[in-house]
Amino acid sequence: MTVLIIIIAIAVLIFLYIFKTQREFVSLEEKMKNAYGQINVQQKTRWDAVTNLVEMTKQYTQHEHDTLVDVISKRRIDNATPEQIADQDNAIQSVLSRLNAVAEAYPDLKANQMFIDTMASIRQYEENVRTSRMVYNDSVTKLNMMVRQWPSSIVASMLHFTTHDLLPEDTAKAEAPSVSDIFNK
Repeated sequence: MTVLIIIIAIAVLIFLYIFKTQREFVSLEEKMKNAYGQINVQQKTRWDAVTNLVEMTKQYTQHEHDTLVDVISKRRIDNATPEQIADQDNAIQSVLSRLNAVAEAYPDLKANQMFIDTMASIRQYEENVRTSRMVYNDSVTKLNMMVRQWPSSIVASMLHFTTHDLLPEDTAKAEAPSVSDIFNK
């Protein structure tokens, strides 16, 4: 009788552990999906703002406008992979660099209040994307750790939870010079 109670108690503890661990996996996976969705929403909003800026350049330079519109039309991707998100970030930075060059060449455009406001909005969207990327990578790291660590790895394999890829680091921003490098020149 005592052995039966011990076996039942162990079975209940195992069931409770599996139940608790499954809920943690689901919670982490949903947080990861939410952050990923936020990144996509912010990127779409950023592309819309960039498109508005490109339309403003039309009255100043048709060639630059056509080139930028071509770049934008090729870059919008729904349900992007982490690598595609990084590619989109790079494309947005490329378009923004070109827009800044156009603004420098046309002081009237640079002084346009709508241009100034849109650029400020883009900076805010970039900050939102940066925050969402951090939340996404943090959620993925926690999920991956649980999937790989014992004993939760047993539950993960039983319930088909797998590891996910982190969003790649933005190498252009990571290779930016430090403040001390600038002042030591």
